[in-house]
Amino acid sequence: MPVTIRTLKKRKQEGAKFSVLTAYDATFSRLISEAGVEAMLIGDSLGNVIQGQPSTVPVTLAQMVYHTECVARGNQGSLVIADVPFMGAATLERILEAATALMQAGANVIKLEGGAWLCEAVTVLARNGIPVCVHMGLTPQSVNAFGGYLVQGKDDTSAKALLDDAIALDRAGTALFVLECVPRGLSGEITAAVAAPVIGIGAAPECDGQVLVLHDMLGLNPRPARFVKDFMADTGDIGAAIQAYDRAVKDGSFPAEQHCF
Repeated sequence: MPVTIRTLKKRKQEGAKFSVLTAYDATFSRLISEAGVEAMLIGDSLGNVIQGQPSTVPVTLAQMVYHTECVARGNQGSLVIADVPFMGAATLERILEAATALMQAGANVIKLEGGAWLCEAVTVLARNGIPVCVHMGLTPQSVNAFGGYLVQGKDDTSAKALLDDAIALDRAGTALFVLECVPRGLSGEITAAVAAPVIGIGAAPECDGQVLVLHDMLGLNPRPARFVKDFMADTGDIGAAIQAYDRAVKDGSFPAEQHCF
């Protein structure tokens, strides 16, 4: 049976972990979904790993639509999540335009970067049958505002703001959360406070699921982030590495302490 939002919510309720990987084409989409990974994210990280850009900012909606179509064609039952790219969430009108294009390209869920100011958009999209994943913490589209790829929520004030935003967004109808580069204690607190499943990356093993960029997980990044583990190093095979990642997330061995902040 295809994985749905209900599948992930049930796993959260049962205390069972789930895995997520980025995907950008039909071939890897097939490999990832056949390995049992519950969800695939067509991330605007394609700007970095596919296009060679220094950030996700140059990625366009047309490019996101193209890669979503590719992933959808190869998918064997995973949930497909697609990023709304830079400035796509600037207004409600632009969000609706981007969400329509991505859903029609084959996405099951659209992902927005931001905080509680997205509550209205989440409610409107949910009312129109579009589940929303909200990406919080280190949001790569805001790297220029942050002044770099920095851990978020380290002090009491910013931590409370992240928690309050997550609770407000959960009440507005957010279907999923992604927490990136958020301290372990705060990530666990947010995960426990919201009904929606929470996906961590550089966050906490207590999150309901975990996501990595495919190319990072395969050891192809010469300067990997602290939260990355190279699953190719022990397997030497792409398919086996994807399966090893999926097992490690589900048995709780990844992320380990060294992958957290």
